[in-house]
Amino acid sequence: MSPQAQEKQIQIAPHLRKLVDALALRRSIVGMLCMLVLVGMGERMSERFLPIYLVALGSGILWPGFLNAINNLVSALYSFPGGWLAERIGTKRSLAVFNLMAIAGYALVVAIPKWQAVVAGSFLFLSWSAISLPGTMGLVSRVLPKQKHVMGVTMHSLVRRFPMALGPIVGGIFIDRWGPIEGVRLAFGAAILLACVALVAQQILIEDDGKPSTAEMPDKNPLRLVREFTPALRNLLLSDILIRFCEQIPYAYVVLWCMGGVPGLNTARITATQFGALTGIEMLTAVLCYIPVARFADKAGKKPFVAITFVNFACFPLVLYFCRSFPALIVAFIVRGLKEFGEPTRKTLIMHLAPENRKAAAFGAYYLCRDTIVCTSAFAGSFLWKASPEVNFMTAFAFGILGAVWFMARGRENSERA
Repeated sequence: MSPQAQEKQIQIAPHLRKLVDALALRRSIVGMLCMLVLVGMGERMSERFLPIYLVALGSGILWPGFLNAINNLVSALYSFPGGWLAERIGTKRSLAVFNLMAIAGYALVVAIPKWQAVVAGSFLFLSWSAISLPGTMGLVSRVLPKQKHVMGVTMHSLVRRFPMALGPIVGGIFIDRWGPIEGVRLAFGAAILLACVALVAQQILIEDDGKPSTAEMPDKNPLRLVREFTPALRNLLLSDILIRFCEQIPYAYVVLWCMGGVPGLNTARITATQFGALTGIEMLTAVLCYIPVARFADKAGKKPFVAITFVNFACFPLVLYFCRSFPALIVAFIVRGLKEFGEPTRKTLIMHLAPENRKAAAFGAYYLCRDTIVCTSAFAGSFLWKASPEVNFMTAFAFGILGAVWFMARGRENSERA
């Protein structure tokens, strides 16, 4: 019996079964989605405001960019071990380990209100999304039939956007009410509680996939997996690296630009709550795209949707630079939401191009390569910002255009053609 057949279906009324099947929902998938909502909510209540928190604690203007670089580096270093551990001890057990790591990082920041504690804790709590992603993608691949992979990844991406939308709004209210220091610490306290609930929920709902046999043990060396990447996967990886340079160069400074943290420059100067609302608009835009794109991507091919995504990545820093009011920022963040247009399709493409029977580990190796290189762009973004916001945004735009053009010229949907 296949893993898909063994996976228990959700017990629901017969008239809802068709909808549940269309959305690729299984018991383990529902458990994964609950985890994404709970842990993601806690993570996003504080993560988007860490640059404001660091500056308020006296870190200096370069540290927000450095912290973003640390996030990328940690994400890179943890991606492959996350995928390897998921295949070594099973998704259910590995997710429990990852949640406990995040809780420990949150507790460190709550206990010690120093910017150095944020940097130290970031090695634990900022890694959660990256270290758990290969395991969750492996879960989708294991639980669902291949024709449902795009929808499964889409549900993963869609549900993640709800806490990404609501978390910054709640975090912004905390900051406007209690200030940037106490407000962020309270948000981290709430994150601990939500992660504890997620830990219980995922252990109840996610089916135990057991341990692999000795013959199926994942390779401990990610470089061996990278050497097995097809030309199509390597071209996707290169395009993705260029696009993430575009994203990460200005990433840490977007909140400073929007909230007026640029001395001597006329920026929008919005409140923390308004910035949270902009993030909500961004995520709502993304969510509205996901289901229609998932249905068309399986029929019309994946490349056009990924290409549109990369173009939207490139446009955001250019549009943002010319924003000087809240209504203009709404337009910019709609563009930012559209960068998620084909993001589930891109993840599915990685999964389909990865070696068989090693999807989680290969997914982790892909992200290890990508984020190890991309972390340098976050460091560079700090110095580009110090030169001027214009230099930062325009450099990001140039990388975005280069990545989009490369994928349109060289990107493929199968392994046979390069």
